Amino acid sequence: MVNRVLNIWLCDARNGEPKLKSFELVIKPDESPTVGLALVKAGVVSGQEDPAISRKGCFGVFGKRKDWDSPIYEGDRLELYSPLLIDPKAVRRKKANQNQDAKFQAAAAKRRARRL
Repeated sequence: MVNRVLNIWLCDARNGEPKLKSFELVIKPDESPTVGLALVKAGVVSGQEDPAISRKGCFGVFGKRKDWDSPIYEGDRLELYSPLLIDPKAVRRKKANQNQDAKFQAAAAKRRARRL
């Protein structure tokens, strides 16, 4: 029974500039290589309930959000994401409202021009 070693990349973008480092994930014969195992062995978290990863979508592989028990493979880049500063839905809604306001103002200006 020999331990396997997976070489993966760990990209931590939670604080400031992203830091990319190589990491060797040592897997015992009775363990399966998962994202959660890699996070624990890298020392990022102590378990699935850790507050460092309590929010949804705070980690992924190659830019795709993954679950705790998702498999991880040789050469994967495990990424830790910072929380969103602005809600994307709110930004889209605000932009749509601005466009709508511009349409209403243009229509009002046309009506005023016709009256003159």
